[in-house]
Amino acid sequence: MPAPKLDLKFRLFLRVVALAGLCFAAAAAYVLFETDRSARARADWIAEVVAKDLALQQGQSHWIKGAPNQFPDLQRVAAAIMAPGLCIAYRAQNGEILQRLCSGAAPDDTGAPQFFADLYQRLFDAGRESARPVSFGKEAHGEAVASIDRQSLIGQSWRETSRLAVIMAVALVGLCVLVYAALADALRPTRAIRAGLERLAAGDLSARLPPFDLAELSAVGNVFNHLAGSLETTLAERQALTQRLIVVQDEERQHLARELHDEFGQCLAAIGAVAASAGQTAQQECPALLSECQSIARTAAHMMDALRGALLRLRPPDVDELGLAASLQGLVAGWNTRGGGRTRFSIELSGEFGALPPDFAASLYRVAQEAITNAAKHAQASRVTLRLGMQEAAGPDQRAHIEIDVDDDGKAAADATVRFGMGLLGMRERITALGGGLSMDTSRPRGLVLRARIPVPPAATPACETRYAA
Repeated sequence: MPAPKLDLKFRLFLRVVALAGLCFAAAAAYVLFETDRSARARADWIAEVVAKDLALQQGQSHWIKGAPNQFPDLQRVAAAIMAPGLCIAYRAQNGEILQRLCSGAAPDDTGAPQFFADLYQRLFDAGRESARPVSFGKEAHGEAVASIDRQSLIGQSWRETSRLAVIMAVALVGLCVLVYAALADALRPTRAIRAGLERLAAGDLSARLPPFDLAELSAVGNVFNHLAGSLETTLAERQALTQRLIVVQDEERQHLARELHDEFGQCLAAIGAVAASAGQTAQQECPALLSECQSIARTAAHMMDALRGALLRLRPPDVDELGLAASLQGLVAGWNTRGGGRTRFSIELSGEFGALPPDFAASLYRVAQEAITNAAKHAQASRVTLRLGMQEAAGPDQRAHIEIDVDDDGKAAADATVRFGMGLLGMRERITALGGGLSMDTSRPRGLVLRARIPVPPAATPACETRYAA
């Protein structure tokens, strides 16, 4: 299954969100480690202060006579250093705690969720003690111990982390909005690029892209405009060459038709006349040869009919004199005559075609002739319908166009190029030379619709008229 396609702005937006999320995770980890480091440093400092004060108390009891012996007295230093969640104690050399002072946790330090508490405890040894030896002279007399309550430490970390999370969330939302707006503004020219590509794909080689501010998009626009210009020039040259080849092809067909008519036709006529004369002679003098003479005469007549059909396809009726409509009606009538009733050919005309230029009308006749010939030879259809319509211009920037449809109910081949072969190629080349397009519709269960859409030259001004013939 192909991966879903994401909008470029949305994809970049997701990357910014992911990068910001990584930054947030790094900041949160830094806050956690910094909180633990600060708590340990604070506990070490308090343990050091308590140890010095206890050492001072021992010194006072030793050097000042009559001083009260209340060692250890943690109350003296507690007022200056005590904070919520802090515990200080004095531990003798035998490990016994002689005095301990603890302050309760602050109300704000009890709201950490359980998952955060478990995570913090797994990452850090919360509640670890900091101990410093209490020395008087050269001997150690126990040690001062300071620790921060686990719940209080976790609560402080959660308060700092949640505050950071709120700040990061607000900053992330603002950043995402700004990034998306900036990307939308920077990528707005891509709409023009897409529109230009769509016009180019639709065959409009006059499409050009405007200049862009971004260097990358400007380079794309320059390449696009150069490519469109090259394609337009190449297509114009190709159409001119195709038109010239079509003219040469038509001239060659006319030359071949004249040669067949003047040489082969005359020979067939002579053979037919000789066979008729020989038949008359054989009937009187040699009746046994009469059947042979009649067979030769029939063969010559059949060849003459085939020659007339070939001449009609090679050299169509003079469209300039008869008109496009009359020529196409004669074409359809000829196929009905030659078809022997196996296939019914019909024609539907919509519009007035008398104002079409002669060369353009002759090309339309050739396209219709080739389409009907292919349908008659390959479709194995019982019905073939030729539709020719003149469509008015829909707007001031558009031109009127001719639509030629050949609709049959035969066997639509899976590969239409195989079905039509060189006939399809010839039609496509002729239609392309006229500036039109060719399409095929095989969506129905049976049959195929061959549709050509050809723009009318500016000199032709069609009128609205509808006629039907069969």
